[in-house]
Amino acid sequence: MNIMDFNVKKLAADAGTFLSRAVQFTEEKLGQAEKTELDAHLENLLSKAECTKIWTEKIMKQTEVLLQPNPNARIEEFVYEKLDRKAPSRLNNPELLGQYMIDAGTEFGPGTAYGNALIKCGETQKRIGTADRELIQTSALNFLTPLRNFIEGDYKTIAKERKLLQNKRLDLDAAKTRLKKAKAAETRASIWAEEVTKSEQELRITQSEFDRQAEITRLLLEGISSTHAHHLRCLNDFVEAQMTYYAQCYQYMLDLQKQLGSFPSNYHCNNNQTSVAPVPSASSNAIGSSALTSTSGLGLTSSSNLPDLKECVGSRKARVLYDYDAANSTELSLLADEVISVYSVAGMDSDWLMGERGNQKGRVPITYLELLN
Repeated sequence: MNIMDFNVKKLAADAGTFLSRAVQFTEEKLGQAEKTELDAHLENLLSKAECTKIWTEKIMKQTEVLLQPNPNARIEEFVYEKLDRKAPSRLNNPELLGQYMIDAGTEFGPGTAYGNALIKCGETQKRIGTADRELIQTSALNFLTPLRNFIEGDYKTIAKERKLLQNKRLDLDAAKTRLKKAKAAETRASIWAEEVTKSEQELRITQSEFDRQAEITRLLLEGISSTHAHHLRCLNDFVEAQMTYYAQCYQYMLDLQKQLGSFPSNYHCNNNQTSVAPVPSASSNAIGSSALTSTSGLGLTSSSNLPDLKECVGSRKARVLYDYDAANSTELSLLADEVISVYSVAGMDSDWLMGERGNQKGRVPITYLELLN
């Protein structure tokens, strides 16, 4: 019974406090009551914290969009995260594209130029997909997680203490208003003397509680500078992860470009002009069949000529079928219809031969050549 009486009294006291705050807040909005202003330093700290929260949320959300452009996938990951379950593993976009390219290349035939190129491109896309996964994992751990911890942890604590400070201020101003009214009534009737004393005591208590809460809030807000320093370190980690990712992708594409260098330039040039391979002269004799011309006008060396070129032993003369720009210092640039000396070197890629033109020497792709007697 005593416990019930205590709960009722506490409920009544809480209701009275809530009503007092509501009245004070309303009168302040209507300009009918005075409002205690926070000191300038505390106001600046509150503004800095709010600004940090707003921009942290925006940066965090846009980073998530950057790392995972698919909104449905983001929603799925969010749901699994809230359920504390691991999301099912799926191929990302580069991996899916790479798989399609490999399947298409296998269907068209790895021995064909187009099929072989598709397979090489597909393997590179899958490597890019793996790098993409590593970027997402690293960025989530080193960048997104600290930002989310601030929003869901530190800032929530700040917001809670800030709200409590607001309530203490309302209590303080309500006590000031009651004391002011009591003193005004005291001049008219001596019976208000006791009410004035009570109001003064209440004002001292509310002032003390307000000052204490203001100090707690100030200490929390001053930690925002440390938060900025921590987020700066996280930002450096994010930039380093991006740098690693783009460097990997660049190297993968360089390697792919080098692998595709053995294909005629007019084969992978995508424009509206047609290009016909030079027709061998009557005096020259290609090993196997000569260059084939596709229905689109693209000239390609016959695949039946490739084994003979690969088995080239000793120095032989070869006519260049197409212009070729060397990709690096180990390769030799070629001009269509010129004749150079070629020979194989032990350990060299089977798609390449060593070519010589006077004092110049370098690797040349066999698909650009036609051996001569």
